[in-house]
Amino acid sequence: MFDHVKFGVSDYAASKAFYLKALEPLGIAVVAEGTTPAQGVELSPKGKASLCLYQTEEKPAHLHLAFTAGNRQQVEAFHRAALAAGGKDNGAPGLRPRYHANYYAAFVIDPDGHNIEMVCHEPEA
Repeated sequence: MFDHVKFGVSDYAASKAFYLKALEPLGIAVVAEGTTPAQGVELSPKGKASLCLYQTEEKPAHLHLAFTAGNRQQVEAFHRAALAAGGKDNGAPGLRPRYHANYYAAFVIDPDGHNIEMVCHEPEA
């Protein structure tokens, strides 16, 4: 769980478009945006934790960012949306019992090479 995560991206427009599309199943929308890419954008589903992106020339280390899904259908919708937005598959939706019996997740690589995960910890409805 987090309040917000902020990180630099190499192509602001591509990353903004990717996250808006990939996280659409969670109701993500732009809640604030600066007047320049360096000031960035804040994406959030109606007052919940937010993801903040900004343009940078620095080479940030790759990160693993996991979002919580309310159900397995959101995990599947995220995976489809992320691939449609240009993400690269890094693990199709499915159970990962090595973590725990109900760990249902999907993974994609975003435009900067970050490993983005959507996970549901609930049993199948």
